[in-house]
Amino acid sequence: MNNHFPERKLAVEYLCLVYFAEKKLADQSDQEKTTLGRESKAYDEQLAASGHLVMAHALESPSNAITVRVRNSKVSTTDGPFAETKEILGGFILIKAGDLNEAIRIGAGIPLAKLGSVEVRPIHNW
Repeated sequence: MNNHFPERKLAVEYLCLVYFAEKKLADQSDQEKTTLGRESKAYDEQLAASGHLVMAHALESPSNAITVRVRNSKVSTTDGPFAETKEILGGFILIKAGDLNEAIRIGAGIPLAKLGSVEVRPIHNW
């Protein structure tokens, strides 16, 4: 090890998939929705300022989704998501973190985690 140069830990990208029950969000008051929106925006700004944020987006309702399948070179489409679930994929946040533990801490801070869950996955770099 060369003592002239400090060892640097490379940041790994992680995808935080944000799931929540659509009904839980719909049942919130306008004030609660506004507060959640402000908290989400503030958290994204905090992640950007700290250098952790790569990209974040909310997704439209699954009712606006199309599932595409290719079987034997034939393309078929189906309205909506493939599986019927109580929780929907509501958005994603692509982050940089030093390790999985840091990524989990970041995922736990996502405001919508209070309504559902956040799945944290490392990005596979080819």
